[in-house]
Amino acid sequence: MLRWFEDISRNDVPIVGGKTASLGEMIRNLASAGIRVPGGFAITANAYRRFLAHNALEPLMAAQLARLDAGAPLADVGQTIRTAIAGGALPDTLAQEIRAAYAELNKRGGLDAAPVAVRSSATAEDLPDASFAGQQETFLNVIGADALLDAVRRCFASLYTDRAITYRALHGYPHLKVALSVAVQRMVRSDRGAAGVAFTLDTETGFRNLVVINGAFGLGENVVKGTVTPDEWRVFKPLLSDATVAPILDRTIGSKLLKMVLDAHGTPTNIDTTDAERASAVLDNEQVLALARWCTTIEAHYGMPMDIEWAVDGETREMFIVQARPETVRAREQAADFTTFTLDGKGDVLVTGVAVGQRITSGRVFVLGSMAEAARFEDGGVLVARMTDPDWVPLMKRASAIVTDSGGRTSHAAIVSRELGIAAIVGSGTATTALTDGSTVTVSCAEGPQGHVYSGAIPFSETKVDLTALPPTHTQIMLNVADPEAAMRWWRLPARGVGLARIEFVIEHMVKVHPMALLHPEQADAESRERIAALTAGFAHAPDYFVDRMASGVGVIAASQWPHPVIVRFSDFKTNEYAGLLGGRAFEPHEENPMLGFRGASRYYSERYRDGFGLECQAIRRVREQMGLKNVVVMIPFCRTLEEADLVLAEMAKHGLVRGEQGLEVYVMAEIPSNVILAKEFGVRFDGFSIGSNDLTQLTLGVDRDNALLTALFDERNPAVLRSIERLIADAHEVGCKVGICGQAPSDHPEFAEFLVKAGIDSISLNPDSVVPVLTRVSALEQELAQHASASTLSGAYHGRLAR
Repeated sequence: MLRWFEDISRNDVPIVGGKTASLGEMIRNLASAGIRVPGGFAITANAYRRFLAHNALEPLMAAQLARLDAGAPLADVGQTIRTAIAGGALPDTLAQEIRAAYAELNKRGGLDAAPVAVRSSATAEDLPDASFAGQQETFLNVIGADALLDAVRRCFASLYTDRAITYRALHGYPHLKVALSVAVQRMVRSDRGAAGVAFTLDTETGFRNLVVINGAFGLGENVVKGTVTPDEWRVFKPLLSDATVAPILDRTIGSKLLKMVLDAHGTPTNIDTTDAERASAVLDNEQVLALARWCTTIEAHYGMPMDIEWAVDGETREMFIVQARPETVRAREQAADFTTFTLDGKGDVLVTGVAVGQRITSGRVFVLGSMAEAARFEDGGVLVARMTDPDWVPLMKRASAIVTDSGGRTSHAAIVSRELGIAAIVGSGTATTALTDGSTVTVSCAEGPQGHVYSGAIPFSETKVDLTALPPTHTQIMLNVADPEAAMRWWRLPARGVGLARIEFVIEHMVKVHPMALLHPEQADAESRERIAALTAGFAHAPDYFVDRMASGVGVIAASQWPHPVIVRFSDFKTNEYAGLLGGRAFEPHEENPMLGFRGASRYYSERYRDGFGLECQAIRRVREQMGLKNVVVMIPFCRTLEEADLVLAEMAKHGLVRGEQGLEVYVMAEIPSNVILAKEFGVRFDGFSIGSNDLTQLTLGVDRDNALLTALFDERNPAVLRSIERLIADAHEVGCKVGICGQAPSDHPEFAEFLVKAGIDSISLNPDSVVPVLTRVSALEQELAQHASASTLSGAYHGRLAR
C-alpha cells in the first residue's frame, strides 16, 4: 500500500496520482541531470480505498452525493462527507506501514523526527487528464508519526472539499471513481528561504521560448494564492544551453509585503517582510539560470510545457523542485489559434494592474470581502476581491472578469482566469476601494502588460484569424514594434522578424529618465533628482538603470522573433520630446522646428548627447553579448550626410559596436532626399536601408506632416516619392545593400504595397494589425506576376527579387 518515490514513474498515475507520479518520475530519470527533488514515499490510492472499506464509508458518500444532485446545499454535503472520513480509523496494517516508512525516512535523513510535507495527490482510472491540481490539501512541517497519521486522514477528507467537488462536477469526473494518494515528502525549509513557481512558456501569450519564474520569501503558498506580488524573471530558453551567455531577459522586483513562515508551534503563518527583503531579489542570477535550465530539462523529458513549483532551503541554500505538472491552459492552444480584442472607445481609467490574458469584457461590479458574500454575486458580473484561493473557484467560473488587489501573473486568480478563459487584472492594489459595487465597468487586458478597468461599458471588437490559411510570400513580411510586451502577443503571426523596433517607447515607459540626467543628476531640478533616486534605487550607479531597462525592453522584442532579424532603431526623439523625460529640460535646447532640428544621428556624436548615446550602445551590447541575442540589428535614424554616417559609426565603435564584428549589421533610415541621391555611397557604409515613408514624403514634397491645412498634399503615393523609392532600391541593390520599408503606407494603401513588390523591395514591415491583409495581398500579387510576367513587362529588379 506504500511506494517509495524512486520506485514510482509517470506510468503509476492510477496508483499514486499525477502529482506523486511526477515526483517519482523526476527522481528516477532526472537526478542524473542534477535536478534535486526531496525524497519520500506515497500512500497509494489502494490504501485510500481500503480505508473507505474499513470504515464502510462509500454508502454514506453515495447517499450524500445523491442529495447534492437533488439540490442539497454543497456546503452541507461536503462537510458531512469530510467529517465522516476524518473521523475514520486507519487499518492497523496501513498505520504500521506508514510508521515504518516514516522511521526509514528519518534514518535516511539522519533525524529522529524529520519534518515532512504531506501532499494530496488525486487520481482517477481511465481519466488521463485528471490532475486535480490545487483542489486538495497539503499539510506542512508535520513532525512525528502520530501527527503524520492524522495528516493522512485529513488529506483523505480533503478529496471532498467544496472546491474539489465543484471541480469534478465542472469537468464531468464521477466523484466515487476518483481516489486519493498521499505523498509524504521531506520538508524543504523554504520558510527560512524562498519558494515559487515557474512555467516553461509565457502564461499570457503562450509564447513557447520563455521560462517565467515567480518567487517570494518564505513558503510558496503566498505566490500560488496571490497573497503577495512576487519577484519575476523571464528567461529565454533557446540560449540556455550556451554557457557563455546569460539569457535573462528581464527581472521585476515585487513588493513581497508578506512571507509565510512556521511559528513556534510549526504552524504556517504570515509575517511582514523587512524593507531590505522587499527591495531585494529572492534569487540571484546564477540561481535563476540554474532553475530555468532545470525547467527546460523537465519540459524536454515530459515533452510538453510544464507548471513547476520550486523551493530554496534557507538552512542549506539548496534548491529543489517540489512539484511538476503539465501546463493545461496555453499548451492546449494551437499555433494557428489567433484571436485579438480591440477597444473601440474611450473611458475614464479607474484601476490599473497586471493584465492576465488578452480579452476585453464589460459587466457589473461585485466587490466581495469574502466568500460569505457569495450569495449576492450575479452571473456575468465582474468579481472584485482582495485575492482569491481555491475556495473562490465556484464563484470565479460564473464571472465575466476578475480584478484583485494583490497577486502576480502566477497567482491563483491569474491561473484560474486563464483556465476559465476570462479577463483578469491582478495586483491592482486598490480595486476593492476604487471600484464601486454595482457600477458597470469595462475590463481590458488587450492593451499590453497593464490591464485597465474603465468606467462604463466601452464598445470593443473581437477578431479571429486562421493562420494556417495564410499563403507564403517571397517578400519578407516583418513587424513594427514599440512595446516589448506587445511583441510577445504577436509571436504567432507569420512575420519573419521586426523591421522597426522603436526604442522611444522603451525609454519613455520603462526608463522614464533622460539618459543625461542619469549621468549628470546635479544639473536636474530638485524634484527630478528625487524621482530619479527613487527609480534607480538598487543600482550602484544610476546610468546602469538606463542600460538595464533598455536592454530588457530590447531583449524581449528580440526574443519574440528569434532567430529572425530584429532591427532596433537608436533613439529618435525630437528635442521637445526628450525634454519631456524626467530631468530632460536641463539638457535640451529650445527649437522652433524640432522636426528638422537636433535629432537622430546628429545627436550621437554631439557633446550634448554623446554620453547618452553611449548608454544606448551599452544596452545593445548587453542584449547581443550577455543575453546572446545576436539577431539584433541596429539602425541609425535621420542621417543627413555621409560625414555624419562616418562619425556615428566611429562613435559606435568606441562603445564596442563595430559593424561586421560578431555578426553585427548596421542599417540606416532612408527618410531624407540625400539618402536617396547618395544611396550608393550610403549603401557601402551600411548593410541595409529602411524607408521611412512619412519623413521621406514630408521632405520630398516640403509638406509638414502634422499640419492639418496641408493634409490633402501629404501622400506617399506622389510620383516624386515613388520615383525616389524606385531609385533607392535600384542603387542600393547595385552595391549589395538590402532595402525595406517600415512606414504606414503599405498598410493603408493596397496599391502602394503592389508598387513596392514590383520595385523589388526586400522587406515590408507592418503594424501587427496589418500583417494578415497585406501579406494576403502581397502573396496574390507575387503569384500573379510570376504567372504573367515576361522580360518586357516585369522589371529586372523583381526578377532578381524572386531569384533571391
